[in-house]
Amino acid sequence: MNTRAQIFLHSMPTLSEVAHLAGVTSATVSNVLRKRGKVGEQTRLRVLAAVEQLGYRPHLTARALAEGCAPTLALMVSSIANPFYPEFALAAERAARANGRFLIVCNTNDDPATGRAYLDQIAGTLSDGVLVMNANLSIDDLKKTEQRGAPVVLCMWEKLDAPPELPCIAVDFFEAGAIAGRHLIGLGHRHIGALVGSKMNGIHAERYKGYLSACAAAGQKHPQNRTRYIEDSVEAGYESTKALLEAHPRLTAIFASNDLPALGALNAAADMGLKVPQDISIIGITDIQWARLSRPALTTVAVPTVSAAEMAVALLLDLIGKPGQPAAMRVTATPQLIERASTGPAPFDTPLRGAD
Repeated sequence: MNTRAQIFLHSMPTLSEVAHLAGVTSATVSNVLRKRGKVGEQTRLRVLAAVEQLGYRPHLTARALAEGCAPTLALMVSSIANPFYPEFALAAERAARANGRFLIVCNTNDDPATGRAYLDQIAGTLSDGVLVMNANLSIDDLKKTEQRGAPVVLCMWEKLDAPPELPCIAVDFFEAGAIAGRHLIGLGHRHIGALVGSKMNGIHAERYKGYLSACAAAGQKHPQNRTRYIEDSVEAGYESTKALLEAHPRLTAIFASNDLPALGALNAAADMGLKVPQDISIIGITDIQWARLSRPALTTVAVPTVSAAEMAVALLLDLIGKPGQPAAMRVTATPQLIERASTGPAPFDTPLRGAD
Protein backbone atom coordinates (compact mmCIF):
# COMPACT_ATOMS: atom_id res chain seq x y z
CA MET A 1 0.00 0.00 0.00
CA ASN A 2 1.43 3.40 -0.97
CA THR A 3 1.87 6.28 1.47
CA ARG A 4 -1.09 8.31 0.16
CA ALA A 5 -3.41 5.32 0.57
CA GLN A 6 -2.15 4.75 4.11
CA ILE A 7 -2.74 8.41 5.02
CA PHE A 8 -6.26 8.24 3.54
CA LEU A 9 -7.18 5.08 5.43
CA HIS A 10 -5.76 6.35 8.71
CA SER A 11 -7.70 9.60 8.30
CA MET A 12 -11.02 7.76 8.01
CA PRO A 13 -12.94 7.61 11.31
CA THR A 14 -13.39 4.13 12.77
CA LEU A 15 -16.26 2.41 14.52
CA SER A 16 -14.37 2.50 17.81
CA GLU A 17 -13.86 6.26 17.49
CA VAL A 18 -17.60 6.73 17.02
CA ALA A 19 -18.23 4.52 20.07
CA HIS A 20 -15.73 6.52 22.15
CA LEU A 21 -17.30 9.85 21.20
CA ALA A 22 -20.82 8.56 21.90
CA GLY A 23 -19.79 6.89 25.16
CA VAL A 24 -21.02 3.43 24.11
CA THR A 25 -19.56 0.14 22.92
CA SER A 26 -18.69 -0.63 19.32
CA ALA A 27 -21.43 -3.28 19.35
CA THR A 28 -24.01 -0.64 20.24
CA VAL A 29 -22.85 1.54 17.33
CA SER A 30 -23.15 -1.44 14.98
CA ASN A 31 -26.66 -2.20 16.24
CA VAL A 32 -27.77 1.39 15.70
CA LEU A 33 -26.38 1.53 12.17
CA ARG A 34 -27.90 -1.83 11.25
CA LYS A 35 -31.20 -1.06 13.02
CA ARG A 36 -31.13 -4.22 15.08
CA GLY A 37 -31.03 -5.10 18.75
CA LYS A 38 -32.57 -3.06 21.57
CA VAL A 39 -31.07 0.40 21.83
CA GLY A 40 -32.65 3.25 23.82
CA GLU A 41 -33.79 6.33 21.90
CA GLN A 42 -31.39 8.70 23.64
CA THR A 43 -28.48 6.33 23.00
CA ARG A 44 -29.47 5.95 19.36
CA LEU A 45 -29.58 9.73 18.86
CA ARG A 46 -26.20 10.10 20.58
CA VAL A 47 -24.64 7.51 18.29
CA LEU A 48 -26.11 9.11 15.17
CA ALA A 49 -24.82 12.51 16.28
CA ALA A 50 -21.31 11.04 16.70
CA VAL A 51 -21.53 9.41 13.26
CA GLU A 52 -22.50 12.75 11.73
CA GLN A 53 -19.82 14.69 13.59
CA LEU A 54 -17.02 12.34 12.59
CA GLY A 55 -18.33 11.67 9.07
CA TYR A 56 -18.16 7.93 9.70
CA ARG A 57 -18.97 5.57 6.85
CA PRO A 58 -18.98 1.75 7.23
CA HIS A 59 -16.14 -0.07 5.47
CA LEU A 60 -18.09 -2.59 3.41
CA THR A 61 -15.17 -4.92 2.67
CA ALA A 62 -14.18 -5.07 6.34
CA ARG A 63 -17.78 -5.75 7.30
CA ALA A 64 -17.98 -8.58 4.77
CA LEU A 65 -14.81 -10.16 6.13
CA ALA A 66 -15.96 -9.81 9.73
CA GLU A 67 -19.47 -11.16 9.18
CA GLY A 68 -18.63 -13.75 6.53
CA CYS A 69 -21.08 -12.28 4.00
CA ALA A 70 -20.97 -9.62 1.32
CA PRO A 71 -23.29 -6.59 1.25
CA THR A 72 -23.86 -6.94 -2.49
CA LEU A 73 -25.60 -9.07 -5.09
CA ALA A 74 -24.35 -9.37 -8.68
CA LEU A 75 -26.39 -9.13 -11.87
CA MET A 76 -24.74 -10.48 -15.01
CA VAL A 77 -26.11 -9.35 -18.39
CA SER A 78 -24.97 -9.96 -21.95
CA SER A 79 -25.08 -6.34 -23.10
CA ILE A 80 -25.91 -3.25 -21.07
CA ALA A 81 -26.48 -1.49 -24.42
CA ASN A 82 -29.75 -3.44 -24.78
CA PRO A 83 -32.30 -1.10 -23.11
CA PHE A 84 -34.21 -4.01 -21.56
CA TYR A 85 -31.32 -4.86 -19.23
CA PRO A 86 -31.04 -1.41 -17.58
CA GLU A 87 -34.79 -1.49 -16.97
CA PHE A 88 -34.48 -4.91 -15.31
CA ALA A 89 -31.37 -3.77 -13.41
CA LEU A 90 -33.20 -0.72 -12.05
CA ALA A 91 -35.98 -2.90 -10.64
CA ALA A 92 -33.49 -5.42 -9.24
CA GLU A 93 -31.42 -2.64 -7.65
CA ARG A 94 -34.49 -1.27 -5.89
CA ALA A 95 -35.42 -4.72 -4.63
CA ALA A 96 -31.86 -5.38 -3.44
CA ARG A 97 -31.66 -2.02 -1.68
CA ALA A 98 -35.01 -2.64 0.02
CA ASN A 99 -33.38 -5.75 1.51
CA GLY A 100 -30.23 -3.95 2.67
CA ARG A 101 -28.06 -4.97 -0.26
CA PHE A 102 -26.26 -3.23 -3.10
CA LEU A 103 -26.34 -4.45 -6.70
CA ILE A 104 -23.27 -4.86 -8.92
CA VAL A 105 -24.06 -4.99 -12.65
CA CYS A 106 -21.57 -7.05 -14.68
CA ASN A 107 -21.61 -6.64 -18.47
CA THR A 108 -20.19 -9.70 -20.29
CA ASN A 109 -20.50 -8.32 -23.86
CA ASP A 110 -21.67 -11.80 -24.86
CA ASP A 111 -18.16 -13.11 -24.10
CA PRO A 112 -18.12 -16.34 -22.05
CA ALA A 113 -14.52 -15.72 -20.92
CA THR A 114 -15.51 -12.32 -19.47
CA GLY A 115 -18.48 -13.94 -17.76
CA ARG A 116 -16.35 -16.66 -16.20
CA ALA A 117 -13.87 -14.04 -14.99
CA TYR A 118 -16.69 -12.19 -13.26
CA LEU A 119 -17.86 -15.41 -11.63
CA ASP A 120 -14.35 -16.24 -10.41
CA GLN A 121 -13.61 -12.76 -9.06
CA ILE A 122 -16.97 -11.62 -7.67
CA ALA A 123 -19.17 -14.58 -6.72
CA GLY A 124 -18.69 -15.48 -3.06
CA THR A 125 -16.34 -12.56 -2.38
CA LEU A 126 -17.72 -9.18 -3.42
CA SER A 127 -21.14 -10.73 -3.94
CA ASP A 128 -23.09 -13.30 -1.95
CA GLY A 129 -25.04 -14.50 -4.97
CA VAL A 130 -25.53 -13.95 -8.69
CA LEU A 131 -28.51 -13.12 -10.91
CA VAL A 132 -27.88 -14.15 -14.53
CA MET A 133 -29.61 -12.66 -17.59
CA ASN A 134 -28.72 -14.29 -20.94
CA ALA A 135 -25.01 -13.87 -20.18
CA ASN A 136 -23.87 -16.57 -22.64
CA LEU A 137 -22.59 -18.79 -19.84
CA SER A 138 -22.97 -22.56 -19.68
CA ILE A 139 -25.00 -24.25 -16.95
CA ASP A 140 -21.77 -26.06 -15.94
CA ASP A 141 -20.00 -22.73 -15.34
CA LEU A 142 -22.89 -21.50 -13.22
CA LYS A 143 -23.15 -24.76 -11.27
CA LYS A 144 -19.46 -24.51 -10.38
CA THR A 145 -20.19 -21.08 -8.93
CA GLU A 146 -23.06 -22.51 -6.94
CA GLN A 147 -20.84 -25.32 -5.65
CA ARG A 148 -18.38 -22.71 -4.36
CA GLY A 149 -21.13 -21.38 -2.10
CA ALA A 150 -22.55 -18.51 -4.19
CA PRO A 151 -26.16 -19.21 -5.21
CA VAL A 152 -27.18 -18.48 -8.81
CA VAL A 153 -30.64 -17.52 -10.10
CA LEU A 154 -31.42 -17.47 -13.82
CA CYS A 155 -33.68 -14.56 -14.73
CA MET A 156 -36.40 -14.44 -17.41
CA TRP A 157 -36.09 -18.14 -18.29
CA GLU A 158 -38.10 -18.76 -21.47
CA LYS A 159 -38.75 -22.53 -21.51
CA LEU A 160 -41.46 -23.38 -19.00
CA ASP A 161 -41.57 -27.01 -20.17
CA ALA A 162 -37.80 -27.45 -19.73
CA PRO A 163 -36.67 -26.13 -16.31
CA PRO A 164 -32.90 -25.66 -15.97
CA GLU A 165 -30.75 -27.37 -13.36
CA LEU A 166 -30.55 -24.09 -11.45
CA PRO A 167 -33.17 -21.96 -9.68
CA CYS A 168 -34.87 -19.59 -12.10
CA ILE A 169 -37.56 -16.99 -12.63
CA ALA A 170 -39.50 -17.93 -15.76
CA VAL A 171 -41.74 -15.93 -18.09
CA ASP A 172 -44.22 -17.58 -20.43
CA PHE A 173 -42.71 -16.23 -23.65
CA PHE A 174 -44.49 -18.93 -25.66
CA GLU A 175 -47.75 -17.32 -24.62
CA ALA A 176 -46.31 -13.87 -25.39
CA GLY A 177 -45.68 -14.97 -28.98
CA ALA A 178 -49.14 -16.51 -29.20
CA ILE A 179 -50.74 -13.29 -27.92
CA ALA A 180 -48.92 -11.29 -30.60
CA GLY A 181 -49.96 -13.74 -33.30
CA ARG A 182 -53.61 -13.78 -32.22
CA HIS A 183 -53.66 -9.97 -32.21
CA LEU A 184 -52.45 -9.71 -35.82
CA ILE A 185 -54.72 -12.52 -37.03
CA GLY A 186 -57.66 -10.96 -35.21
CA LEU A 187 -57.07 -7.77 -37.19
CA GLY A 188 -57.45 -9.74 -40.40
CA HIS A 189 -53.78 -10.12 -41.34
CA ARG A 190 -53.01 -13.17 -43.45
CA HIS A 191 -49.68 -12.17 -45.00
CA ILE A 192 -47.31 -11.78 -42.04
CA GLY A 193 -43.52 -11.62 -41.91
CA ALA A 194 -41.55 -12.70 -38.82
CA LEU A 195 -38.33 -11.33 -37.30
CA VAL A 196 -36.79 -13.67 -34.71
CA GLY A 197 -34.06 -11.98 -32.69
CA SER A 198 -31.92 -15.07 -32.15
CA LYS A 199 -30.74 -18.20 -33.92
CA MET A 200 -33.33 -20.82 -34.87
CA ASN A 201 -32.93 -22.63 -31.54
CA GLY A 202 -31.86 -19.53 -29.61
CA ILE A 203 -33.40 -17.66 -26.73
CA HIS A 204 -36.33 -16.29 -28.78
CA ALA A 205 -37.37 -19.68 -30.12
CA GLU A 206 -40.26 -20.03 -27.66
CA ARG A 207 -41.72 -16.68 -28.73
CA TYR A 208 -41.69 -17.73 -32.36
CA LYS A 209 -43.21 -21.12 -31.52
CA GLY A 210 -46.01 -19.31 -29.71
CA TYR A 211 -46.64 -17.14 -32.76
CA LEU A 212 -46.71 -20.21 -35.01
CA SER A 213 -49.17 -21.90 -32.65
CA ALA A 214 -51.53 -18.93 -33.02
CA CYS A 215 -51.28 -19.21 -36.79
CA ALA A 216 -52.00 -22.95 -36.67
CA ALA A 217 -54.98 -22.46 -34.34
CA ALA A 218 -56.44 -19.99 -36.84
CA GLY A 219 -55.92 -22.40 -39.74
CA GLN A 220 -53.09 -20.30 -41.21
CA LYS A 221 -49.75 -21.60 -42.37
CA HIS A 222 -46.73 -19.36 -41.94
CA PRO A 223 -44.26 -20.02 -44.80
CA GLN A 224 -40.70 -20.30 -43.50
CA ASN A 225 -39.41 -18.04 -46.26
CA ARG A 226 -41.22 -15.18 -44.54
CA THR A 227 -39.08 -15.60 -41.40
CA ARG A 228 -35.69 -14.02 -40.74
CA TYR A 229 -33.40 -15.10 -37.86
CA ILE A 230 -31.44 -11.99 -36.94
CA GLU A 231 -29.52 -10.18 -34.22
CA ASP A 232 -31.72 -8.71 -31.53
CA SER A 233 -31.15 -5.09 -32.55
CA VAL A 234 -32.81 -2.09 -34.17
CA GLU A 235 -30.33 -2.21 -37.05
CA ALA A 236 -30.99 -5.88 -37.83
CA GLY A 237 -34.73 -5.28 -37.66
CA TYR A 238 -34.41 -2.40 -40.11
CA GLU A 239 -32.37 -4.29 -42.72
CA SER A 240 -34.39 -7.50 -42.44
CA THR A 241 -37.72 -5.70 -42.75
CA LYS A 242 -36.58 -4.04 -45.97
CA ALA A 243 -35.43 -7.41 -47.29
CA LEU A 244 -38.70 -9.10 -46.29
CA LEU A 245 -40.88 -6.44 -47.91
CA GLU A 246 -38.82 -6.47 -51.09
CA ALA A 247 -39.04 -10.27 -51.31
CA HIS A 248 -42.68 -10.48 -50.20
CA PRO A 249 -44.46 -7.28 -51.23
CA ARG A 250 -47.90 -8.53 -50.15
CA LEU A 251 -47.00 -8.55 -46.44
CA THR A 252 -49.39 -6.51 -44.33
CA ALA A 253 -47.87 -7.17 -40.89
CA ILE A 254 -44.58 -7.90 -39.13
CA PHE A 255 -44.27 -10.05 -36.01
CA ALA A 256 -41.02 -9.31 -34.14
CA SER A 257 -39.87 -11.48 -31.23
CA ASN A 258 -38.60 -8.42 -29.36
CA ASP A 259 -39.14 -4.67 -29.33
CA LEU A 260 -35.74 -3.72 -30.77
CA PRO A 261 -36.23 -5.43 -34.16
CA ALA A 262 -39.81 -4.12 -34.15
CA LEU A 263 -38.53 -0.56 -33.77
CA GLY A 264 -36.16 -1.19 -36.66
CA ALA A 265 -39.14 -2.39 -38.70
CA LEU A 266 -40.96 0.88 -37.96
CA ASN A 267 -38.01 2.85 -39.34
CA ALA A 268 -37.73 0.63 -42.42
CA ALA A 269 -41.41 1.04 -43.21
CA ALA A 270 -41.11 4.81 -42.96
CA ASP A 271 -38.08 4.87 -45.26
CA MET A 272 -39.94 2.75 -47.80
CA GLY A 273 -42.83 5.22 -47.84
CA LEU A 274 -45.27 2.95 -46.00
CA LYS A 275 -47.74 4.19 -43.42
CA VAL A 276 -48.01 2.35 -40.11
CA PRO A 277 -50.54 0.87 -39.46
CA GLN A 278 -52.56 1.78 -42.57
CA ASP A 279 -50.19 -0.06 -44.94
CA ILE A 280 -48.41 -2.42 -42.56
CA SER A 281 -48.83 -3.35 -38.89
CA ILE A 282 -45.89 -4.07 -36.58
CA ILE A 283 -45.86 -5.76 -33.16
CA GLY A 284 -43.03 -6.55 -30.73
CA ILE A 285 -42.58 -8.27 -27.37
CA THR A 286 -41.29 -6.92 -24.02
CA ASP A 287 -42.57 -3.30 -23.75
CA ILE A 288 -39.31 -1.42 -23.19
CA GLN A 289 -39.54 2.33 -22.67
CA TRP A 290 -38.59 3.01 -26.30
CA ALA A 291 -41.77 1.21 -27.38
CA ARG A 292 -43.85 3.85 -25.64
CA LEU A 293 -41.81 6.71 -27.09
CA SER A 294 -41.62 5.62 -30.74
CA ARG A 295 -43.80 7.28 -33.38
CA PRO A 296 -46.14 5.65 -33.94
CA ALA A 297 -46.07 4.09 -30.48
CA LEU A 298 -45.34 0.37 -30.71
CA THR A 299 -47.96 -2.26 -30.01
CA THR A 300 -46.22 -4.94 -27.97
CA VAL A 301 -46.74 -7.81 -25.56
CA ALA A 302 -45.52 -6.62 -22.16
CA VAL A 303 -43.64 -8.99 -19.89
CA PRO A 304 -43.65 -8.38 -16.10
CA THR A 305 -40.12 -6.98 -15.88
CA VAL A 306 -40.43 -5.33 -12.47
CA SER A 307 -42.11 -8.25 -10.73
CA ALA A 308 -39.64 -10.68 -12.36
CA ALA A 309 -36.72 -8.66 -10.96
CA GLU A 310 -38.30 -8.55 -7.51
CA MET A 311 -38.98 -12.30 -7.61
CA ALA A 312 -35.38 -12.97 -8.69
CA VAL A 313 -33.91 -10.96 -5.82
CA ALA A 314 -36.27 -12.58 -3.31
CA LEU A 315 -35.37 -16.07 -4.55
CA LEU A 316 -31.65 -15.32 -4.43
CA LEU A 317 -31.89 -14.00 -0.87
CA ASP A 318 -33.82 -17.14 0.12
CA LEU A 319 -31.03 -19.28 -1.29
CA ILE A 320 -28.36 -17.23 0.49
CA GLY A 321 -30.22 -17.57 3.78
CA LYS A 322 -30.98 -21.27 3.34
CA PRO A 323 -28.28 -22.89 1.19
CA GLY A 324 -28.73 -26.35 -0.26
CA GLN A 325 -32.33 -25.92 -1.42
CA PRO A 326 -33.33 -27.85 -4.57
CA ALA A 327 -33.56 -25.93 -7.84
CA ALA A 328 -36.92 -24.18 -8.14
CA MET A 329 -38.68 -22.46 -11.01
CA ARG A 330 -41.00 -19.59 -10.15
CA VAL A 331 -43.24 -18.29 -12.94
CA THR A 332 -44.25 -14.66 -13.29
CA ALA A 333 -47.65 -13.30 -14.26
CA THR A 334 -48.80 -13.92 -17.84
CA PRO A 335 -47.59 -11.37 -20.45
CA GLN A 336 -50.20 -8.82 -21.53
CA LEU A 337 -51.02 -7.21 -24.88
CA ILE A 338 -50.38 -3.44 -24.95
CA GLU A 339 -52.24 -2.15 -27.97
CA ARG A 340 -50.85 1.10 -29.33
CA ALA A 341 -50.74 2.84 -32.71
CA SER A 342 -48.50 0.49 -34.75
CA THR A 343 -51.16 -2.15 -35.44
CA GLY A 344 -54.50 -1.86 -37.22
CA PRO A 345 -56.85 -3.76 -39.51
CA ALA A 346 -55.31 -5.42 -42.54
CA PRO A 347 -55.70 -3.24 -45.65
CA PHE A 348 -58.14 -4.40 -48.32
CA ASP A 349 -55.37 -3.95 -50.87
CA THR A 350 -51.70 -4.53 -50.18
CA PRO A 351 -49.35 -1.52 -50.11
CA LEU A 352 -46.82 -3.04 -52.50
CA ARG A 353 -47.53 -4.78 -55.78
CA GLY A 354 -46.05 -8.00 -57.00
CA ALA A 355 -46.03 -11.72 -56.43
CA ASP A 356 -45.44 -13.11 -52.96
